[in-house]
Amino acid sequence: MVTSWSYSGVLGKIKTPWLHDVSTIIYIHAFALVLIAPTYKNTRTSSMPRYTGSCFCCKIKYNLDLSSPDDARTSLCHCRNCKKAFGTNYGLTSKIPKDAITVTDGRPKEHAADNGSGMVIHREFCDNCGSFILEYGDAVKEQFRYICVGSLDDPEVLPPKGEFFCSSRASWMPEVPDVFHKQQIKE
Repeated sequence: MVTSWSYSGVLGKIKTPWLHDVSTIIYIHAFALVLIAPTYKNTRTSSMPRYTGSCFCCKIKYNLDLSSPDDARTSLCHCRNCKKAFGTNYGLTSKIPKDAITVTDGRPKEHAADNGSGMVIHREFCDNCGSFILEYGDAVKEQFRYICVGSLDDPEVLPPKGEFFCSSRASWMPEVPDVFHKQQIKE
């Protein structure tokens, strides 16, 4: 509910001489604005790492703000769906909080389709150069995004922590050392 009122209407009814002093009125007005003004949280601090990325043609650019690099879970996925989407033998994404990414230039095009298991996957890409930027499933669309690590300006900043669908890894490809290895997505 929105209530409308004015300071002049309130002040006109008060018979206190000090209240009509201009400096007092300004002070009261400023204090009231502080009390009724909406509070906006700036969650980014100067100590938070900021990573930048873009598509190949730079039509789409983004910032990735994380509290720590540990907030990102980078992994390789060897499932058939990722192989097709990435056009190579695995997908390399980093799971991040949805609010950690801000597109600063351009607007990605979205493709949504069943991934073969009954779950809809949304993939965002540049409609000019075709670069794949991120993906997410309906089950996590309110919480997470999976950023394509290759779209980062410095992909080295988010090294892999694991591999999924290792049972579908190309036979000539070695496993990544010192990370977790799962034969399927859930074990």
